Amino acid sequence: MKTKKITKTTYMKNLKLILSIIAIAVIIACGGSTEEKKTETAAKNQTSDSTKIARDSLLSTLNLPEGFEISIYAEVENARSMALSESGTLFVGNRGEDKVYAVQDTDGDGSADKNYILAEGLNMPNGVAFKDGDLYVAEVNRILKFSDIENNLENPEYEVVYDEYPTDKHHGWKYIAFGPDGKLYVPVGAPCNICNNPDKPIYASITRMNPDGTDMEIYAEGIRNTVGFTWHPETQDLFFTDNGRDMMGDNIPPCELNVATEKGQHFGYPFCHGGTIQDPEFGDKRDCDEFKKPYRNLGPHVAPLGIKFYTADLFPAKYKNQIFIAEHGSWNRSEKIGYRIQMVSNTTDGEPTYETFIDGWLNHEEQDAWGRPVDVILNDKGEMLISDDLAGLIYKVTYKG
Repeated sequence: MKTKKITKTTYMKNLKLILSIIAIAVIIACGGSTEEKKTETAAKNQTSDSTKIARDSLLSTLNLPEGFEISIYAEVENARSMALSESGTLFVGNRGEDKVYAVQDTDGDGSADKNYILAEGLNMPNGVAFKDGDLYVAEVNRILKFSDIENNLENPEYEVVYDEYPTDKHHGWKYIAFGPDGKLYVPVGAPCNICNNPDKPIYASITRMNPDGTDMEIYAEGIRNTVGFTWHPETQDLFFTDNGRDMMGDNIPPCELNVATEKGQHFGYPFCHGGTIQDPEFGDKRDCDEFKKPYRNLGPHVAPLGIKFYTADLFPAKYKNQIFIAEHGSWNRSEKIGYRIQMVSNTTDGEPTYETFIDGWLNHEEQDAWGRPVDVILNDKGEMLISDDLAGLIYKVTYKG
């Protein structure tokens, strides 16, 4: 797929046009005559049209398979992890900001029209999970619970159910989700690029606990920094992405897609990367054969985050139960990579395939990105929602045939 050309400069020109029109509308709004109000209405309509043109210009750079369409579902600043209630309320966390949001499509037109700020002043509230009417939010070192949240969107309150996770901000932001066992799974990233902490085994792990915060335990180890996981729709095995270490060059190590089939498995960090690559600092301490191999090695430094199996029926049959991964994109590779939605095959026969489903957020020629996918989730219609923390948007992908 060939990426169409758009740069931050083009994007900013569009935004400046929009802001100029808004400023004119505000000035006109200060007047009170009928003619001024007519002009104000016209200016607002022009602002809406210009905003749509700017958005359409951005969306037109995205490449999707034939028959698929992408649109903007909601605007949420620094949109990160997502959770969806049975009634359709979408909860969205932050990493670079300090807020947790709820967005709703109250008129049923296919895009969100109501936006709530549920909390602010939080410490990297990246992770959100929804269970039995309650919203759970992960800060760096705490898990918060908003009881009966959909009946309290205007005046939400929370309680702290757990507050004993490490306070390190390096890889401290968390993705959280409830597993088939009813427990809340919470990762703890390594507090570094590469380090060994044998006296603090909670680092570089995935933990789990009861919804009330009791019985916290380590479920899996040797995981540098996972910011996305889900469960196989049939086997119930835990599939998770892991971000590979930096400073070993542009092309090694790979990032990983792993699968934990039982409690207590170790996935190699900091000793081994990608299943076969010994770490230059810690690799002589343990052999790669001691650890669980990746389900599939991904691109180097692509920063894989959110992951979901496509379990719905809207997309063509070949996508059923396949694995979709949001690649946030590299930050220090000499030639950028990632910034896309990838599909990995769900198979037990041979090497899983790894192919692009959506790209275009990165202009390879300019080495300039206007968006960075973070999380993927499915709504009750089988449409795919994708969060983007750079553009501050949530996209909706549907299939029209």
